[in-house]
Amino acid sequence: MKNGSVIEVWDYAPPVEEIEAGVGWCEAVEIFPDVIENREIITTHTINIDKSPAEIVWSKRAITVDERKSLLIRLAKGNFQEVVDDELKVELNDTDASGDLEAVSAAKAVKDARIAAINAATTHEEVDLL
Repeated sequence: MKNGSVIEVWDYAPPVEEIEAGVGWCEAVEIFPDVIENREIITTHTINIDKSPAEIVWSKRAITVDERKSLLIRLAKGNFQEVVDDELKVELNDTDASGDLEAVSAAKAVKDARIAAINAATTHEEVDLL
């Protein structure tokens, strides 16, 4: 601390010599709010240096349905991309093997169906079922 402001935060105690030299070190505890899984996330924090030990108090915010849907869509696209990449590696290797276009087509159908189902969801409860 310097002039009542937090300058650095360490996840360990400094050497005893520094503490004894009065470098402004003080103990702190982190306080996390309870969060509802898939509905809220931990965000920013404040530091209360007027308490001993000082308190690092974390905040939370709600996750929107659209944020959850966006993540699921990215995952569906990522799964499809893995299949495409795997088949491309087979196609480009130095053997006579060919990539499986039917596997790519099947993976695309799965991706498209998954994204359609995700887009149809309008509530957290519907997203939970995906």
